[in-house]
Amino acid sequence: MGPSTTAEAPARPIARVLPLLTPAHLDRDFDYLVPPELDEIAQPGVRVRVRFAGRLVDGYLLARLTHSEHGGKLVKLERVVSAERVLTPEILHLATAIAARYAGTRADVLRLAIPPRHARTENGGTKKTAAADPSPDESSTAEATNDSPAAPASDPKPVRQNMPGFDADGTPVRIAENGSVPDDSIYHPDAVVDTTDSEQVTAPGAAAGELPDALGENESRTPPGVAPGIGSERSASTEPALMSTELLDGDLTPRDAGVVGVAAVRAAMKGTAEYGAAKVGAAEDVAAAKVGAAEDVAAAKVGATEDVAAASLATEGGDSVPNALPEKTSEAAGRSEQSFDTAPWERYVHGGAFLAALGQGKGVRAAWQAMPGEDWARRLAELAATVVAAGRSAILMVPDQRDLAQVLAECVRLVGDSAVGLTSGLGPAARYRRWLAVLRGSARIVVGTRSAVFAPAADLGLVAIWDDGDDTYAEPRAPYPHAREISMLRVHETGAAFVAAGFARTAEIQAVVDSGWAHDLVADRSVLRKAAPRISAPGDSDLAMERDPVARAVRIPGVAFAAARAALKEGAAVLVQVPRRGYVPALACAKCRTPARCRHCNGPLALPENTRGRDEAHSPSCRWCGITETAFRCPACASRALRAVVIGAVRTAEELGRAFPGVPIRGSGGGAVLDTVEPGPQVIVSTVGAEPVVRGGYGVALLLDGWALLSRADLRAAEDALRRWMSAAALVRPHGQVVVMAEPSLPTVQALVRWDPLGHARAEVDARAEVGFPPAVRLAAVDGASDAIDELLSAADLPADVEVLGPVPLPAIARKPFSGDSPAEVERMLLRVPRRSGAALSRALTAAQAVRSTHRSDAPLRVQIDPIDIG
Repeated sequence: MGPSTTAEAPARPIARVLPLLTPAHLDRDFDYLVPPELDEIAQPGVRVRVRFAGRLVDGYLLARLTHSEHGGKLVKLERVVSAERVLTPEILHLATAIAARYAGTRADVLRLAIPPRHARTENGGTKKTAAADPSPDESSTAEATNDSPAAPASDPKPVRQNMPGFDADGTPVRIAENGSVPDDSIYHPDAVVDTTDSEQVTAPGAAAGELPDALGENESRTPPGVAPGIGSERSASTEPALMSTELLDGDLTPRDAGVVGVAAVRAAMKGTAEYGAAKVGAAEDVAAAKVGAAEDVAAAKVGATEDVAAASLATEGGDSVPNALPEKTSEAAGRSEQSFDTAPWERYVHGGAFLAALGQGKGVRAAWQAMPGEDWARRLAELAATVVAAGRSAILMVPDQRDLAQVLAECVRLVGDSAVGLTSGLGPAARYRRWLAVLRGSARIVVGTRSAVFAPAADLGLVAIWDDGDDTYAEPRAPYPHAREISMLRVHETGAAFVAAGFARTAEIQAVVDSGWAHDLVADRSVLRKAAPRISAPGDSDLAMERDPVARAVRIPGVAFAAARAALKEGAAVLVQVPRRGYVPALACAKCRTPARCRHCNGPLALPENTRGRDEAHSPSCRWCGITETAFRCPACASRALRAVVIGAVRTAEELGRAFPGVPIRGSGGGAVLDTVEPGPQVIVSTVGAEPVVRGGYGVALLLDGWALLSRADLRAAEDALRRWMSAAALVRPHGQVVVMAEPSLPTVQALVRWDPLGHARAEVDARAEVGFPPAVRLAAVDGASDAIDELLSAADLPADVEVLGPVPLPAIARKPFSGDSPAEVERMLLRVPRRSGAALSRALTAAQAVRSTHRSDAPLRVQIDPIDIG
């Protein structure tokens, strides 16, 4: 049935809309009138366009109300862009929590969470007809996807209705700006849940800005918009529930808090409605866009159109609602039930029990340390398949496209077309098509990069993140959230399981393990020793120093050459990891060691690769402006001699080619990254993070220039170096050999030699707590011109226990917060508070940014909470 064409007034004439506006003080909901012709399609969660300050802006419809608290005249909705309900109540609640956590706005978070609309993809490959031409304002601000105003039609695009978090009339639970839920809402935080397969807790929820530090494996908070009292009596308490926006904000110790059993939450989210039969027909096959190598094994075709016929839901009001989720086909169901060998999980302490808990739908949380040589992509796919077999969805996050291809291929082998890949490398149509497949419930496993954490997976059962220490998980756009923190916020609110996996471990994950919120999933030392290679550092004993007195002084000592020759003689490949690409990427004065800089732009001087002749000399050139420096003179000591600070991958390959004549030398890094190489005697020279996989493993791995990774002026330098080394060492076959060229007495080197990432992470947490750095404290970095920083801090009502550090110049490794013209000098101010005051600090910075916005301060400013680059 199409939208009503009568002049009858809608039963709920008020639409509460969140306009996507940039100013911080406009991060609030606004009420609009719903015209009768848009009554049926103007449902909570759809995209709309509204008039704001005389111009058309995009927004999301949050709720339909019977009356407005605004006493003045209300403006009508201009149009509904699409009848697809793209903003689910869970994602709205998550966006609100992230904005509060990172002192940002909901509009900025939703731009990260929901991809731009692709009209033809959403409409099934056909152009949508409009009842009227768009106005001039609409033409100037219309989306690049050729959207046209939604108009009444005989057969409108079905929309999702009666989703979790909406009441029987299609109105979602309304959350006030202060995070509380009105008394007349269906959300009652203190209701007692009557369930038999989960624990019953009747304690009230935690205070605003706090979440419990430790939860049982079968406990969770009630998801937003779900009435815990469904199926049982509600509590008589009318105390408003406060929205949780902080994870482990207090001291890192367990404490009690009100939680609700996962099984009861899952039953409540399904609601009382019964899904009718849905007949889905594919009008045409559209090949999925290519996603690197993943598409070679996972080119699943998605139907371009879905003709959902006569789908209805039995709601409390008895309304017929279109676009019910289609039932899973028998083939897909059969693929999800496919069994796999669980023996690899038995090698880990409590690994079998963890897998069984996932199959039972429990919200278990673990920090999994993969053993060397582990097929980690297959293991992650097995976790996701276990969750899907239980009828729930899973999100798997990886750092880059190469890892995505591996994990997606394994997921497709286990569950077939129920797995999709989401990444920014996809085209607009392919990305939106896959995102819609997740929204509509046909895709149950989402494999993607950092943006996949926002995937609107139905009945989420697992969120797993691989190698959370990779800096690609940090979002470079406002409000600069980290995918790891978003994951923990989301699983804590939904009761889903959580897995932080990797060969190494970050201090942030170790902190939540120490708090009791998550638990270790590691192998016994006896099992680990059988799988790990032999790792050593040159000159790590008196006997080694007697054999080679200069082992610590040379770049590649004799023991490394001997190990490489032995491996090549056996027919095995040798991996050589170098920290920098290029030829000689950094130079310094040979006399005083002052870094060589360009006289024109002060950029670093480097020696380019000799491509014209081996015996031809080259003058150094600037890596920034490219000008050749033919007459270098040190500004400190006037010396003309230069020396190499670090040797790049190209120069290393050149030297190894002379050392091993007749042996193939291959490079991996930069724009020529190798995913896999065939077994055989060869030397692979790779930059960090670009190491290819060899079937059967490498015979030897040489980790060169360890000092270059360890000496970086960064808080996470040691943690990152160990993570890079372990990722390379894990590619070596059992009882192979790894030689790391670094000072043997350093704790990070010793952690690698013993393969002890947990001990190193614990020491890192203790060291940061002693000097007051994250994750022991909450840190805010304010970057901008001096006047802008002073204006913000003067308007901020900071907590009493805040510690102001700075201002200092912006670190060289940090990206400037400005585009185009920027101030001559950008400064950074650090604000440090205990974790228990983290929520108060975020609220103060949010309010201060709103004040600056009302004053129309045009001086650019950036506020980051717990940035990865502190300096």
